[in-house]
Amino acid sequence: MDSKLYNRTRVKYRIRKKVSGTSQKPRLSIFRSNKEIYCQLIDDVNGVTLVSATSKGLKVAGNKVAVSAEVGKIVAAKAVSAGISKIVFDRGGYLYHGRVKSLADGAREGGLIF
Repeated sequence: MDSKLYNRTRVKYRIRKKVSGTSQKPRLSIFRSNKEIYCQLIDDVNGVTLVSATSKGLKVAGNKVAVSAEVGKIVAAKAVSAGISKIVFDRGGYLYHGRVKSLADGAREGGLIF
């Protein structure tokens, strides 16, 4: 049972025990596949996704790290227009490095505080 997915799932649940989002301060959840990156702002109290963004169909020159930064800026712009400025960050069991860090930096650039 010591697969990479199993270990990431264990870390993910350990993080989710501590990190929860509200309507005032939603949770920025990240999912990273081999080709794309997805993120959404979630209100865990009501079980609702408030804002989401994805790299699918995004035409950005550069590598996957640059694309992730652009997705972070997009989700930040959508959140600010929806009246959200403060969030909690959920890295989803991934290391805070590379595409995950790039997305977080892009979201901070776009005006989100976490």
